[in-house]
Amino acid sequence: MASPAASELTIDGRRLRLTNLDKVMYPATGTTKGDVIEYYRSVAGVFVPHAAGRPATRKRWVHGVGGPAFFSKNADSGTPDWVRRVSIQHSRDRAHYPVVDDAATLVFLAQLAALEIHVPQWRFDADGVPQHPDRLVLDLDPGEGAGMAECVELALLVKEILDGVGLVSVPVTSGSKGLHLYAGLDGHLTSAEASDLARQLAVGLERSHPGLVVSDMKKDLRSGKVLLDWSQNNGAKTTVAPYSLRGRERPWVAAPRTWDEIAPGLAQLTYPEVLARLATIGDPLAVLLPAGQRVAAGPAGEEPDRLAPYRAKRDAARTPEPVPAAAPAPGGGHSFVIQEHHARRLHHDFRLERDGVLVSWAVPKLTPLAPKVTRLAVQTEDHPLEYGTFAGTIPAGEYGAGEVTIWDAGTYEPEKWREGREIVVTLHGRPDGGLGGVPRRYVLVHTGRGDAEKNWLLQLLADAPAADPAPDPPAPEPAPDPPAADAPAPDAPARASEAPRPRPTLADLPDPAPMLATLATEAELRGDDWHFEVKWDGYRGIAAVAGGEVRIGSRSKKLDLARTYPELRELATLVGDHAAVLDGEIVALDPDGRSNFELLQNHARGEAPAHYLAFDLLWLDGTSLLDRPYVERRRALEELLPHNGSHVHVPTTFGTDRELALRASRELELEGLIAKRPEGRYAPGRRSRTWLKIKNVRHQEAVVVGWSAGEGNRAGRIGSLLLAVNEDGRLVYIGRAGSGFGARSLADAERRLAPLARDTPPLTGVPRADARDAHWVEPVLVGEVSYGEWTSAGTLRHPVWRGWRPDADPAAVTRER
Repeated sequence: MASPAASELTIDGRRLRLTNLDKVMYPATGTTKGDVIEYYRSVAGVFVPHAAGRPATRKRWVHGVGGPAFFSKNADSGTPDWVRRVSIQHSRDRAHYPVVDDAATLVFLAQLAALEIHVPQWRFDADGVPQHPDRLVLDLDPGEGAGMAECVELALLVKEILDGVGLVSVPVTSGSKGLHLYAGLDGHLTSAEASDLARQLAVGLERSHPGLVVSDMKKDLRSGKVLLDWSQNNGAKTTVAPYSLRGRERPWVAAPRTWDEIAPGLAQLTYPEVLARLATIGDPLAVLLPAGQRVAAGPAGEEPDRLAPYRAKRDAARTPEPVPAAAPAPGGGHSFVIQEHHARRLHHDFRLERDGVLVSWAVPKLTPLAPKVTRLAVQTEDHPLEYGTFAGTIPAGEYGAGEVTIWDAGTYEPEKWREGREIVVTLHGRPDGGLGGVPRRYVLVHTGRGDAEKNWLLQLLADAPAADPAPDPPAPEPAPDPPAADAPAPDAPARASEAPRPRPTLADLPDPAPMLATLATEAELRGDDWHFEVKWDGYRGIAAVAGGEVRIGSRSKKLDLARTYPELRELATLVGDHAAVLDGEIVALDPDGRSNFELLQNHARGEAPAHYLAFDLLWLDGTSLLDRPYVERRRALEELLPHNGSHVHVPTTFGTDRELALRASRELELEGLIAKRPEGRYAPGRRSRTWLKIKNVRHQEAVVVGWSAGEGNRAGRIGSLLLAVNEDGRLVYIGRAGSGFGARSLADAERRLAPLARDTPPLTGVPRADARDAHWVEPVLVGEVSYGEWTSAGTLRHPVWRGWRPDADPAAVTRER
């Protein structure tokens, strides 16, 4: 059978070709190669810090588990040049191993069907020199007649000993039969010394608990006992990496756990369960990493957030600088800003976005613009992402007092980022910015000498474009933001401040259906005059405001979303004495200012407030604007709402700059773009080609028609939801979604579906394999999934549950187009 068409994925600027995505790697669960790749892409943020610098041995199942498997040491011949390699001399040959230093490398190995990745307990440094181990690992392997209960008993004994010698430890269910215990080391012990320490611990426990523990690997000694394998600390040995999949019957994972979980009934975890845990509790193993290498902790984390030092130096009431109260969320953006700071001494602040913050350095002699010129760069506290657009005067007496301007800003391509050691990036600034409007490649190297822990060296690499002969030209003024829209035509509606002010009630206002955009490709935008807006990820809402009251109608017209999101009644205050009908999107925003559908789903639990992003004005003080051109309606909207509120905003647009819009949409990881023709009229309830949508992520609304039971920890509960859309007046099956659920969303689904049970399917044409164990429900609820693509059979490939769509009418749900 022909393999499916290859696809491409770009991660951190690296383009990867992915093939055979529908090949089944785990027959028992139907888990495909595409699922494996998506798992490793999702988990890279926690996988890489534990694996970075360690030579990676891969165990590959080219034909899926159950077929032949083989170990690979050397990097394969097709390995891209950007994958870091290290060399190790073995007894018979020299092997050249890949190193998983970044997400792109991890996904590349997954593309090669490397289900398992094994690494030693030591790392290579930036110069390729092997270091002493930074962790101790003990493998608890139950023999015949023993099981997880015995492993749990032994793990608690080991923890007591490790606690007694001051070693913090973290348990990891191996994804196979037993447990791994990790303990952090400070780098003073050699591999031989660490191995001897582990051996002494194992032998001591064998003597004190002979009926439970054995330290010798001979099989005839292991019956009914747990092997405490200390040999994993040998410098020549490897252990399956934390968060690696296992090539077992099911897609179990070497999963870090908390000590509270180490109790009777402990079970191995599959990859969907691991992803759900990461979203709620973060990475339990992060405590063993140096502070600079830890990703942001989850809700259960105890680490202070990375902006705590920044906040401690600033009083939000006394400085115009952004001082966000919330901890930063992990992010994958690559923005940069270089600010000219006239403090006690003129210097540049050099800032790179990393993991949800701006990692920052002060450069006293300014950013070098000539090759081979090296400048001292003193690392300062991490700054919030909002600082990337800050320009203003910090008052005298405050930390960093003085004038701050933006010297240049834009995005960067990461080439190398070794925490605390070396960073290589290519900066892409503004056309009129201080970098001269050309890409410039810089290296930051940590000197690490004496007491100068914060000192780095910043250098423009010789292969970057040459600068103007003057090494440090004066900084230009910051580039302006892109225009919001063209000027209005002469017959534009009256300014809001001049509009007549009758006093209609909500009942007097029209209630138009929202205009819909047509799905399009980037190629369809070439050569045309388009205005570009952000495509937001939330609930569409037509807002009517009059007499101090607000109604926000959902698409289905069944809900008043102002009742669901009472904070949006702020619209009444902002609109004032006017009566208006607006079009907009209800969203929840993450700390980076991006709309986050999952946060919006959790609004009722108080996890995030709602915001109304108004992007069109349809009716104002008795005058319909539906037949006015888009640019006129936009101008009238900005006049009606000249200032944003706490929860109501008129978001800026990208104007007519197509390339800026497309680039920013991708680099800022936005939902997508909406392109609008300037002369376009508003067509209520119709899908028009004067509005085009370009999506970065594919989403599909679907009617839930049933569910199938899960396995393992989800046995007897919902394993996946069966989905359908409307075609030609009937429901058509489009597949089932089983990933994307957390513990709370799973319980919520069960609560919603239980009263809707029915004995017969509400549709025909469901494949026998999917219908066999199905529990059918009335087709009255709508949800949304993300997906890879449509298959030739008309079903979704790799659907992932996103949440419920109470604003949607089940009868109106069709294939996205």
